Amino acid sequence: MKAIIIARVSTEEQKEAGLSLPAQEERLKKYCQNKGFEIIKSCSFDESAYKDQRDEFDAILDFILAQKDKVAVCCDKVDRLTRNVFDKRISALYERALSDQIELHFISDGQILNSQISAAQKFQFSISLGLAKYYSDVISDNVKRANEQKLRRGEWAAKAPFGYKNISLPPDWKKKDVIVDNELAPIINHAFELYASQAYSMELLYKKLKSDYGVNWSKGYIDKLLNNHFYYGIMVVKGKHYPHRYPPLISKELFDQVQSVKAGFNKKPIKYAGLPYAYRGLMRCGDCGLAITAEKHKGHVYYHCTQFNGKHGAKWFREEEITEQLANIFKLLKMPDNIVEEITNTLSEVHQNKMDFHNKQFDKLTKEQRDLTKMMDSLYMDKLRGRITEADYDRFYQSFCEQRDDINSRIGKLQQAENNYYITAKHILGITSKAHELFIGSEVEEKRQLIKLVLLNLRIEGENIEYIAQKPFDLILKCSDDQVWRP
Repeated sequence: MKAIIIARVSTEEQKEAGLSLPAQEERLKKYCQNKGFEIIKSCSFDESAYKDQRDEFDAILDFILAQKDKVAVCCDKVDRLTRNVFDKRISALYERALSDQIELHFISDGQILNSQISAAQKFQFSISLGLAKYYSDVISDNVKRANEQKLRRGEWAAKAPFGYKNISLPPDWKKKDVIVDNELAPIINHAFELYASQAYSMELLYKKLKSDYGVNWSKGYIDKLLNNHFYYGIMVVKGKHYPHRYPPLISKELFDQVQSVKAGFNKKPIKYAGLPYAYRGLMRCGDCGLAITAEKHKGHVYYHCTQFNGKHGAKWFREEEITEQLANIFKLLKMPDNIVEEITNTLSEVHQNKMDFHNKQFDKLTKEQRDLTKMMDSLYMDKLRGRITEADYDRFYQSFCEQRDDINSRIGKLQQAENNYYITAKHILGITSKAHELFIGSEVEEKRQLIKLVLLNLRIEGENIEYIAQKPFDLILKCSDDQVWRP
């Protein structure tokens, strides 16, 4: 009789347990040799026998069904064919065996299925199918429980998000962990800060990050990063939120601020989006409070009050006039080089002096975090052993989650206080030193974002543009105007 041998594995554990493909093939070939079978096809593949979609097995099944002569289909065990009692493929093979078109040989199980089998042998085969499925179900339950316990411990089992990295731990290097990538984490922190400032659209943020860090991210990818809860301490798995145990890169407050800015951008009207008027919607009339509108006449853009509430002799301004007045404001932001150097040095010294305090606080909070994780593990084991009711477990677990959220939030704020005040101060000093050049040389959208970063409540009063400066630019402008730079 001709024979077709089938060998299958699905996991590394099977390979290590003597169920590797070569081991199965060797046993099957020896069996066919002892039986005097002629092997016409040897099939070996790595595929789950539990899932409905089994492309490789379907190809083998088509080959078996295409045989005109009776063949022996040889497998090591029943579970090498399937782990699903409802698999219609196995039903098709079983019916062919009973109708004497094929024989099914399971050599390690000692079973042969053909048209001559007894009721006891049929029952034995059904038991083998049930045990195969039970084994898979047990593994599935164990994996689910292990994953659930990992999530409750705050462990991330997938690829680390950008800004973190996966590592292997000694001594055997099999255990995995996630740590902060100190080289890439500042990019994430800076991206959130820039966008939260409301001075950067997604397009400008893309250009800024590419210029500063050389990352060529799409705007969609940046949007995905800005939506990632992981950066402030929360894992999102199948729609559920779990606090994680890794150091957050940003605070929850900064994350919420970014989401608020994103929502604001999404709600902006697009009626005039295609009209390149640099100052549309940024200024109001100082006399009546109405918005200043823009119109184009004979190749020039003019801004004026509509005087809808009554005539008051409002002047029309050419766009170039407004640009000149605003440029003078940005010119005032430039501080003397010696003052900038002195401020930078002072900030550096203060930053260094605060490091010890922050490190002690961080160690204290991470210890609280570890202790809380152990308590949550113990609570989970009490639930499994029936020491507490499901309702008590849910109540205590919710309380622990709230405590861990609070700890993660404090860690995030601590790290932000430790690093960001120094980074942000240097960033502001960098803006002030070249604000005039940036404003003059920028495109329309960049001009608008720079104005919104530095100035508030722009209004036209007579022939002048009045404003309120955002903090800390208000202090810089005041000192620059008075020419008084205090230590």
